[in-house]
Amino acid sequence: MTADESLGRLDDDDYPAYTMGRAAELLGTTPGFLRAIGEARLITPLRSEGGHRRYSRYQLRIAARARELVDQGTPIEAACRIIILEDQLEEAQRINAAYRRADPSAQPSSAP
Repeated sequence: MTADESLGRLDDDDYPAYTMGRAAELLGTTPGFLRAIGEARLITPLRSEGGHRRYSRYQLRIAARARELVDQGTPIEAACRIIILEDQLEEAQRINAAYRRADPSAQPSSAP
């Protein structure tokens, strides 16, 4: 692997660059919190060859959203479910927008 290829990974949101300890430190939380949202299947960290959890920047953003909800008093399981539902809604809206762009005649008509 070349140096350019290695540096390119730094820009990859999905590259598992952060250890559990570093991820927890960046989020201002505990490793236990990261394990809990993993058990709730909100995020699934990759594992190193030694079996250690590794997190991507994308996963850290999701974990930060979960922490925000938990800090506001939402139970962790509910926070994870809310985030999953938000993600599903965003995906459905993205698909609907793509359908509308592909078939402008399918636009809903305005009521008179």
